[in-house]
Amino acid sequence: MDKTVSVVIPTLNAERFINIQLLKLSTQDYPITEIIVVDSASEDRTVEICKKHNVHLIQIQRKDFSHAKTRDMVLRQCETDVVVFLTQDAIPYDNQTVGNLVKALDQDGVVIATGRQVAKNDASAFEKLIREFNYPAVSSVKSKTDIKRLGIKTFFFSDSFAAYDRKVYLALGGFEKSLKTNEDMFYAAKVIQSGYKVAYVAEAKVLHSHNFTLKQQYKRNYIEGYEIEKHKELLGNVSQESEGLKLVKYVSKGLLSHGRVLSFIRFGFDCVVRLMGSKAGRKAYLNGED
Repeated sequence: MDKTVSVVIPTLNAERFINIQLLKLSTQDYPITEIIVVDSASEDRTVEICKKHNVHLIQIQRKDFSHAKTRDMVLRQCETDVVVFLTQDAIPYDNQTVGNLVKALDQDGVVIATGRQVAKNDASAFEKLIREFNYPAVSSVKSKTDIKRLGIKTFFFSDSFAAYDRKVYLALGGFEKSLKTNEDMFYAAKVIQSGYKVAYVAEAKVLHSHNFTLKQQYKRNYIEGYEIEKHKELLGNVSQESEGLKLVKYVSKGLLSHGRVLSFIRFGFDCVVRLMGSKAGRKAYLNGED
C-alpha cells in the first residue's frame, strides 16, 4: 500500500526553477498527496508561477525563514505518512524519483532517506566530481554500527532531496530549531544515535549542483564548522579530516587525468577557502562567539 506523501519546497526568488520542478513533480509515478511551497517574500515571479499549479502556497516574511524552523513548521502541519523536502533548484530526474525515495522507508528500521544529486550541465568540472564522490551510483543503509568504519560520512544527509517518516520525526523531537545550517545532518545523527537507520538511494535522482564563489564557499563552511564543533558529541566526536582528504584525492585525480589543470588550480583555491572557513567557524564557537 502506498504511503501518503507531502512534498515541501522552501522558495526565495525561484522563478528560474520552480515551473520545471512542479511540472516534473506532476508526472511522478508515485502518488503525491500534496505539494506545499513555503515562500519567503520572493520578489520575482515565484508566487505567480506557483498559483498556476496545484500547490498549497504558504507565504512568510523573509526574516522569519530558518532552514530548521521553517521546515519543522510545515512538517508539523502535514498529516501524511511521509514528508519529502526539496530545495527549489533540485529538479526530479525522471518520473520515478519520488517513488524510489519514499519506498526506501519500507526497509526495516529506515526512517529517513536522501537521494542522489546529479550535477547540472552548467556545473564546474570539480563540482561534478564532488557530486560523484558524495552521491555515488550505489545505494546504502547506515546505522550506529557504521560510525567507527565511516566516521563523519555516517551522518552525511541532505535536505535538498530527502524523505522523512513524519511520526518518527515528531517522536524524536525533530530539528534543533536554533541551527543556522545542517539541520539535515544533525537530525540524521539523532536518528542514528537513537537506533534507527538512514538510507541513501542512488536510484532516486535529482539534478542539483552549485557554482559557489570563494566568498560564498567560505561563508558556507564557516557556518558548518561552527555547528559541527557545537554538536561534535552528537556526531560521536568523529573527525572530518580523513573524509575531506578522500574527497580531495578523488577530485584531483579526476581533474588531472583529463588534463583539467586550470580546474585543478581553481579546486585548490576552493579547498583552501573551505578549510579556512571551517576552522574559523570552529574557533568562533570555541571562543563563545555567536
